Amino acid sequence: MPDAGTRPSAPTSPGRVFHMTATSDPTAARPPGPEPPVRLSLTPEGATPGRLDGAWWPRSHDLLRELPPLAAALDPTWGKITRVTVNPTHWPVIPRRVPVEGHVIHVGWFEQEQDADEVMVCSFVPLRLELLVIPPEAEASAAEWLMTAASDPANTRTGTDLLTAAGVPTADPRAGG
Repeated sequence: MPDAGTRPSAPTSPGRVFHMTATSDPTAARPPGPEPPVRLSLTPEGATPGRLDGAWWPRSHDLLRELPPLAAALDPTWGKITRVTVNPTHWPVIPRRVPVEGHVIHVGWFEQEQDADEVMVCSFVPLRLELLVIPPEAEASAAEWLMTAASDPANTRTGTDLLTAAGVPTADPRAGG
């Protein structure tokens, strides 16, 4: 990761952050108990979103494990999440359906049509959110900057562009990297 002098300046509008906790190692085995809070930031209410609507920092590359907490965080405000599309670059297994509390999320994927570092979330309302996906293994300081940058209404960069600016590698888990 580049030093603070080479990283772009932090955006001026931090957005809404839901339970952004970065104190534990996201790749470590999780002890039994309740799921930790989802790490999600969204453009502030009332603001016109920029290129992205926010960022999501999952704890693993397992959609069956990661989508239920994301849906639980978004469903109350945005309506039931009904569909998610991903680029398979970061997801070694892409289930067609993911059961969540009270409904099922249909999952699709696009290799060339969708930025490798973004996820599209669609709700019943209908509403569509474009979120940066921060790799689970990203350092906490970089993830915090990315959460802020992606939810900034002035952002015009893609997910991949933001990760590159933060110096976060975009490894392909399917390749063992």
